[in-house]
Amino acid sequence: MLSEPRSGRLAAWGNALLAGLVSPDDAVLAIVGEDAVHRMDGLPGESGQVGLTLGLGRLRALGVAGLRVALPAPGHPLGLSGPPEFNARAMEAEEAVVCHGAALGLVPEVYEAGPDGDVHVEVVWHCLPVREAPPADVPSLGEAERELAEALREATEVLSRLDVAGSGPVAEAAIDAYRARAERGREVLAPGYPPRAVRVLELAQRVGLLVSLAYGNGHGGAVSSAEMGARAEALRPVERTARRAQVAAYNAYVEERERGMR
Repeated sequence: MLSEPRSGRLAAWGNALLAGLVSPDDAVLAIVGEDAVHRMDGLPGESGQVGLTLGLGRLRALGVAGLRVALPAPGHPLGLSGPPEFNARAMEAEEAVVCHGAALGLVPEVYEAGPDGDVHVEVVWHCLPVREAPPADVPSLGEAERELAEALREATEVLSRLDVAGSGPVAEAAIDAYRARAERGREVLAPGYPPRAVRVLELAQRVGLLVSLAYGNGHGGAVSSAEMGARAEALRPVERTARRAQVAAYNAYVEERERGMR
């Protein structure tokens, strides 16, 4: 949850590009991040895989005016609207991008190549038809911010009660790394997003950090299988709230655009 999903980078910087706020080169550089290369496959009008610059240009030509994020999980089709084939692919990838203005969606497939110690990552975004309908279970920014404040309190209480709060060298190192990233002034979202979306995404990542620490920091005080199950049960709605808020933040550009057109 702490790391930025590839669908988030594609949607955020793709939206900035579509709005004319960044250059194609800057958008592609931000989307690719630490990966080696990204391509798109299955775009209408293209016979094979194309690079991101051409792919984003093709989407614009097809009428795409914005990009939304979906972060589904088993039993929670967050941000999806169908059809079943697209939903299944997105569920398997645990993320997707849904186009606004054309009934298309993009699902990433990640490949790793190269010898040990020199592995590089390549991503292919598969373009598939989607159903034009409201995305599932996506809150407004205001709703997400209120839910996150409560989720942060709940996560802190659960971790403290089960003795798995931010203690120990692994947890401390993770928190220090998070703070260092924030202090470097990293660009949480691309240009064009409202300040509230940035604030919600940062808080969602903070809640996600606490949840990931709970699952990755050993058993803590939850020494029995029953107690470990109780911890997972208590944290599940917190993790869901953080995912919902992430999607709300990434989708804020399209939501504001839609409100402005009404």
